[in-house]
Formats: sequence, C-alpha cells, structure tokens
Amino acid sequence: MEEKMANITAAMVKELREMTGAGMMDCKKALGQTDGDMDAAVEFLRKNGQAKAEKKAGRIAAEGLCKVALKDDKTAAVVEVNSETDFVAKNEEFQTFVDAVANQAVESDAADMEAFMAESWKPDSSKTVKDALVEKIAKIGENLNIRRFEKVTAENGCVVSYVHGGGRIGVIVEAQTDVVNDGVKEALTNLAMQVAALSPKYVSTADVSEEYKAHEKEILLAQIANDPKMAGKPEKVIEGAVTGRLNKELKEVCLLEQIYVKAEDGKQTVAQYVAQVAKENNANLSVKKFVRFETGEGLEKKVDDFAAEVAAQAGM
Repeated sequence: MEEKMANITAAMVKELREMTGAGMMDCKKALGQTDGDMDAAVEFLRKNGQAKAEKKAGRIAAEGLCKVALKDDKTAAVVEVNSETDFVAKNEEFQTFVDAVANQAVESDAADMEAFMAESWKPDSSKTVKDALVEKIAKIGENLNIRRFEKVTAENGCVVSYVHGGGRIGVIVEAQTDVVNDGVKEALTNLAMQVAALSPKYVSTADVSEEYKAHEKEILLAQIANDPKMAGKPEKVIEGAVTGRLNKELKEVCLLEQIYVKAEDGKQTVAQYVAQVAKENNANLSVKKFVRFETGEGLEKKVDDFAAEVAAQAGM
C-alpha cells in the first residue's frame, strides 16, 4: 500500500476532489487503492457513495472557444477551437479565425476531423483548413487546435443555436415541426439555454442506452451494499430502491424529463413545456436531438507556476 501511495501527489488529490466533491482523505484513499488511476478512483468513490453522481465539470480545462454557425433554419454547425491561454482566446484575431472555422463547418460535408482538415479553406481556396491553422499558429505564436465539429441538418423541422459565456458553451437544438415561426424558435432557444445550463445527456429516457443503465445500476447496487440502513433487506426491497434511484437519476440526465428552468410553477417538465408550445402554435412539435460543446471538456490543463517560472528566469 505504501508503495502505491508514493505515486500520489497533492495535485492529484485536489483534482479528484474537484471532480467528485468527495473529502480529501477519501480521495487520497481512492487514489491509493487504484494506483493513481483517476477514472478508477472516481468509480471507487462513487461505489462507496462518497462521490456525487457525476464528475464535476468533466475536467474542463483547456482554453479556447466554441462557436455556432447557422446557414438557415435547417442547418447549423458547432465547433471547438482551443488555444493555450485565455489571453489568446479573447484575442480578436483568434475569434475571427474561430468564426471562419464555424462557417467552414456549416458548409462542410466532411464526416470526420481528418477530412475536414484536408478541405479547401473557404476564405482562400489555395490553402487547406490545416494550412490555415498552421499559418494562424505561426502568426499568433501559440499552439492552436481545431478540436471538433458537428453539423446538424433538420430534415423535417428547424434548428436553433445558443452560445453561452462568450463562447464557453455552444448548443444546437434540432426539432421536428410542421410549423416554424418565432414562437416555436423562441421556445427551442429556451431549451438550448436549458441544455447549456443543466447539461443533459439524452433527449428522453427512450434514448438512454442499456449499457448506461446497467453501469449506473452497478454503481447504485454498490452504494446500497455500503449503506448500513439497507443491510439485510430483502432482494425485492433492494431492487425497488435501485429502480427508484435510477429513475430519479434519469430525470436529471434526460432533457424532456427535467424541470423546465423557466417553469412558472416550478414543476412543469420540458416535455410539458414543449406540448404547451405545440398547442399554442398549432404545431406537431418534438425535440429530435441536441449537441452541446463545452470548451476544454475532458482535456487536461497545463498548470503553470508563474512564481517558479519567474524565479527560474531570474536564476534564483
């Protein structure tokens, strides 16, 4: 055990605390038990009921911007472009470049990042998207990365977009609807804001994969096994408790099951709000999909120790 603990740093304990909300000693123990494997430590804490249901903010770290480009009511694309520093993310030249990348994506037929980077760059067809990126890196003097893009095309309806925090989060919502008017679009924009704020994983419970449910059941069973109040309870009671907790969790991760954030009564679900808007606009309206990009999601951030850097340069 001591040998394993030797690899655990204070920074790792701090990161695990931020990700899970668990106590410092619990985090230290979890890292020791899992030989410093961060994901396994999160799982360990969840099974022991010491972590919140989700990693806090999913290790959001790297700088940059998310931008959405709309071609018309039916076509939109969201992109994430990363920079090394927040200073560059706020730079007008970088922002203009991210706009151009979003406009490239909304016109693109590329199925993956490789094909997208090889495309002819719209502002200057003598270059590829990759050439334009390399040129921008040389000009700005910082490593930049076009990390991802997703294009959404509505076959029978419309798309709306929402960008939060000056480009920290970019959202597209696609709806199937036979009526596209300001009322419907305003309602869908409200839902895009909800997606930005509450970060659902699925549109509805029907979309939840069996794999996700099975994994969450395993976590819940482990939590119940560690709960003294549940000790010795019949299997049927435990099963009921797992089902109840899983259903509660699904309401939090499925958009239509969530409480609508602007609900006047504080009870109306998103599904009920969509039904209300459909009735008011005499429309057959349903939410088909959403895409949510958050800058730096899942990326590790380089931690700079400014004081140490200054000391090193000063030869101290």
